Formats: sequence, structure tokens, C-alpha cells
Amino acid sequence: MPVIVIARGARKIMPFTPALLFVDGLSYGMILFLISSGLTVTLGIMRLLNMAHLGFAMLGGYAALAIMRTFRVELFVALPFAVLAVIILGIALERSIFQWVYRTNPLGQILMTIGLMFVMVASANLMFGSVYYTLPIPESLKGVWHIGGYSISVYRVFVGLVSAVVALLMWCALEFTNFGAKLRAAVENPQMARCVGINVKLLFSQAFAAGCGLAAFGGILGTQMLPLQPFYPTQYIVLALIVVAVGGFGSLAGSLVAAVTYGVFDTFCRYYFPEYGSFAIYILLAAVLIIRPNGLFGGS
Repeated sequence: MPVIVIARGARKIMPFTPALLFVDGLSYGMILFLISSGLTVTLGIMRLLNMAHLGFAMLGGYAALAIMRTFRVELFVALPFAVLAVIILGIALERSIFQWVYRTNPLGQILMTIGLMFVMVASANLMFGSVYYTLPIPESLKGVWHIGGYSISVYRVFVGLVSAVVALLMWCALEFTNFGAKLRAAVENPQMARCVGINVKLLFSQAFAAGCGLAAFGGILGTQMLPLQPFYPTQYIVLALIVVAVGGFGSLAGSLVAAVTYGVFDTFCRYYFPEYGSFAIYILLAAVLIIRPNGLFGGS
């Protein structure tokens, strides 16, 4: 939902409106990119249909909430510890449950990871209840910038900038590092990768853990837009799948473009056409996939 505030109450279209809506939608899209980027790695690159991926975003948010409550610290103090906790959990699950998931067919992967997602939902509901939570943000980011008769959240601008930096670092890691080259080789031909000395199991564990950490990072930063609640994974998994499918399986740049496009388009539609805003994005999804069945950056 747009956070742009109109000073005099009536919704009046002013010259600054499109620009402010764009910033609002951009920050929303960048959060979608963060929580779905790990799915781009596991689904698009590792060929793993992990329907429980958004559960790690939810667990990251709840872990940060628990740390902030227990130790009475601010968000940015709790954030690295919460992300680390989710990464450790992700490694444990990958080395146990997901070792079986890798060996099943696509339908088996979907069923097993959906079951894991429901376990996460039930656990969150048992521990934190069905209340909606948003993590308190630092005082320095609580302000707004006033432009004309409008106000725009400083925190949203901050989230957009941080997400852009993370996207750049991810792209560099996958395209220009030894890790990225080994990961692509291990996915394309795991037997040959083993022959040249690549530890495929360790590589997959590292990639899976990185995906869990990214999801947790996005889940923590994005609670102002996507609040924490036990059904977080089931409610938002569709958004992540849309981002990965529209961007093209395995394309990080495609996921970034798809997430930003989704965020901006959805924000504009909900503002100008509130009656049809939630439906309009599916029209865009259908149009893109009809023209480009493999996604924007997928193969022809």
C-alpha cells in the first residue's frame, strides 16, 4: 500500500504524485527482490523447488523481534544476529531434510517443502501468536521528507538504497567470483564438477545458506511493508514466485527488474485504481508470460 500522505485529506493529483509513487513502489519492489533473490538462486540456479523459502524470511523477522525484546536493542543491532541464526538453521535443514529433497522429483520437492512451510507456520503461531508485528525502526529513520503537500518515508528510501547495494554485491558474487563459477558448473554438470575437485555438496549448502540469509535480511527490513504474522510464507510466496517467473529462472538481473516493475506497477494501480489494484498485477503477469514464456531475461 502506498505510504504517501496527502496533507489536506482529499486525494488530489499534483505534479509530485507520480515521482513519490515511484519512490514508494521502488522501495516495495526492492524488498520483494530481497526476499525472492534466494529463491532465484535455489529455484533458478540449483533447480530446487523450495516452497518454504518465504518461511526463512518470516523466521528472520521473528528472530529479530525476539532479540530486540530480550536484549532491548535496536533493529540494526539485532539484524546481523537474526540473519546469522536463520543461516545456521538453513544449513541444518539443508544438511538433513533437503538432502532428501534434492533427490526427489519436482512434485516431491513441492510437497515436502510445502509440508516444511506448514511446520514453520504452526511453530510461529505457537510461539508468537496470530498478532501482526512490525519491527520498530531507529529514530534516525523515522522521519519523513516533505515535498509540496506530500510526505515520504525516509525509511523507505533507505530500504531502497540498501537493497540496491545488496543486489549489486549478489550480482558481482555470482558473475565475477570463483564461487559463482563453481556454482554454475556444479548445477550444469555435477559429475564433471566433482571430477575437477569441486565439492558440490558444500557448494550447494553455501548457496542455500546464502539464500536463507537474504530472505531473512529482506524479511527483517520489510516488516513496515510486509508485516510479520504466522501465515507470512503462504501469503507472500505467490509474490516471490511471480518475481522469479517473470524475471526468468536463474536470472538475478531479471528478478531485480521484475520485482521493481511489480512494486511500481502495483503501487500506481492501488493508488489510481483502488478497486482493481490487487487484480491488475495478474494482468501484467499474464501479458509478460504470453510474450516471453521463459521470463524477461530467460532463454527464448
